[in-house]
Amino acid sequence: MLQVFIITFPFFALVLCGYLAARRRMLPLEAIPGLNGFVLFFALPCMLYRFGSSTPIEQLLDVGVFATWLFCALVIVGFTVAVSLNQRIGWNDASFGALVAAFPNSGFMGVPLLVALLGAQSAGPVILTMVIDMIVTTSLCIALSRLDGADTHGAAKALKNALKGVLANPMPWAILLGALVSVLGWVPPKPVSQTVGLLADAASPVALFTIGAVLARSQMLSKSGHATAPLLRDYLPVALFKLFLHPLLVLLVGGTLISQGVPLSRFALTVMVLTAALPSASNVSLLAERFGADNGRIARIILVSTAAAFITFSLAVSLLV
Repeated sequence: MLQVFIITFPFFALVLCGYLAARRRMLPLEAIPGLNGFVLFFALPCMLYRFGSSTPIEQLLDVGVFATWLFCALVIVGFTVAVSLNQRIGWNDASFGALVAAFPNSGFMGVPLLVALLGAQSAGPVILTMVIDMIVTTSLCIALSRLDGADTHGAAKALKNALKGVLANPMPWAILLGALVSVLGWVPPKPVSQTVGLLADAASPVALFTIGAVLARSQMLSKSGHATAPLLRDYLPVALFKLFLHPLLVLLVGGTLISQGVPLSRFALTVMVLTAALPSASNVSLLAERFGADNGRIARIILVSTAAAFITFSLAVSLLV
């Protein structure tokens, strides 16, 4: 418990710093979209490129991990969208809610946390799950988010918007470029690699700081009457899906595949279950801001899952490790 707290405390502290900065107007609310743009188009792609280029290609081709994680992600996305759609929540908000239900904070929190708990060999499965979430799960949810207005403008228009949304997402391209560099064994010039490294190192702190600022902005706008505060029933169940349903599903599906002879190690399954038990990925808030979803709702899901994960993740570690 102490080791988990030591590792997770800085993440909570950065979110709190962003919250206080916005509440006290040290950070203007108008500057929050600028922070989102910096992380989404500069810092985060560099971090993902570094992950892709430093991961051996054979670790990205683990069939058992790939099949287990992808199947569970698709189930969680489909289930969350189905139970979320209502008069208040359309395709855009339901899709990004599904993304935070299926996408753990594997990049900013998972890799350092699980390496500290399980050793360096756990990094490979975590990075593969992150590749799947960045390329497949994120692209699927962005495509679904563009379905609002399909009845009015037609299916062809919705499909075109979905494709544009997927292609405009820089994160999958960064991972694919990094994987290509890894396969070719190409080493960028030192000034280029240092620039990429500086931007990559900025991704996690700025993203977490921005999450706190988004939470503060949502509360301030709702109190001033400029926005409606999300209802508890619109975001609490999604946080529970992330912390309980997702890891349980991964455990059941992975255990079933192992019993059927699929090449999946028990260690890799343990890593995947603990990854699924992590809180929601904070970078989804950046995408929600970019695509016009209710970012106050998304930020609340991330906050609830992050706060509760201190207990739930610690329990998962005590049961599995």
